[in-house]
Amino acid sequence: MPSLTTRAAVARTAEDTFHWKTVLLDGPGPGEVLVQLVATGLCHTDLSVLAGRLPTPLPAVLGHEGAGIVQDIGPNVTGLTPGDRVLLTFNSCGHCLKCRTGAPTRCTTYFPRNFGAARPDGTSPIRTPDGARLGGLFFGQSSLAHHAVVSAPSVVRVEVADDDELALLAPIGCGVQTGAGAILNVLKPQPGDTVVVLGAGAVGLSAVMAARLSGARTIIAADIVPERLHTAEDLGATHTVDSRQDDLAQRITDITRHAGPTHIVETTGVPALLELAVSQLGVGGTVAVVGAPAAGSRASFDINSLIDGRTIRGVTEGASVRLTFIPALIDLHRQGRLPFDRFIRFYTPDRLGQAVADARSGHTIKPVIRFDTSEQLGEK
Repeated sequence: MPSLTTRAAVARTAEDTFHWKTVLLDGPGPGEVLVQLVATGLCHTDLSVLAGRLPTPLPAVLGHEGAGIVQDIGPNVTGLTPGDRVLLTFNSCGHCLKCRTGAPTRCTTYFPRNFGAARPDGTSPIRTPDGARLGGLFFGQSSLAHHAVVSAPSVVRVEVADDDELALLAPIGCGVQTGAGAILNVLKPQPGDTVVVLGAGAVGLSAVMAARLSGARTIIAADIVPERLHTAEDLGATHTVDSRQDDLAQRITDITRHAGPTHIVETTGVPALLELAVSQLGVGGTVAVVGAPAAGSRASFDINSLIDGRTIRGVTEGASVRLTFIPALIDLHRQGRLPFDRFIRFYTPDRLGQAVADARSGHTIKPVIRFDTSEQLGEK
């Protein structure tokens, strides 16, 4: 199939910003799908890679909260046809033991397939007009682009009223399902439990909303941005802590009356906060580690604190079975029970730099880049 010309936001080493460039896409190969993007959420994982804190090789096209329209399908792809509206999410192999037993986020090749910015054979479907390869298939999609060649396991077909609704749903692909899934799929709070959420970004607020749907009696949200804490209160937090102003450990102790939380969701990736979470956890409680710090980061804690049943558990993409969990989250949103639209702000592609700045400052919780779908692919 001829190469296809489109525009993509390219991340390069040591530049700490994106540059829109004309790129060439291969046609979809075996197990791949060509998607025209309607929107893409900007995630802090993208920003961490951009800043060099995570080991994705650059230059590459990032983006992993895509929403779009199927344009073409490659060999061996079933269940999708051109014109389908789809959300894009994480990648997995589909055939290892974990994938075959309903745990795709524990795929044995999860990290290379999502952070490697390449196919399993090391190739990429994206290159510059002069032929230099760019990393692609980041989380199986590289959706900070007008068009993307996507790994079929990353694609979830959805029924939507129109493309405006599709664009609004884009953050479900990572941020929303990560936070909500940590609660609903992993921690599963019972009546009377206490949930602490460290960090009130998109992931943390999604955890707060999910905790409100559970039997949890007390939901504590902590952050350093007052506006985010106000949003957390609106979305279901019973208590908030501004950890710039207050002693977080003491506030947790006071609120829980020294019993400690039943569950803690650590979304920030700050090692000191993980250490604090372990120290504050109630007997038999669980810390869900969601935030991704810089590669090689370490945290320390008293091993004896785990003997009485405390658990530290890593959670990726909310331990989601994407083909069932993503539609369930869409239903909850339509019912008004998961109102993540409250923290979304749309940006046009030419304002991507502003979206990055607003995400870093906390001014915008979840930026979403909204594309003009009238742009057509060109063949070479």
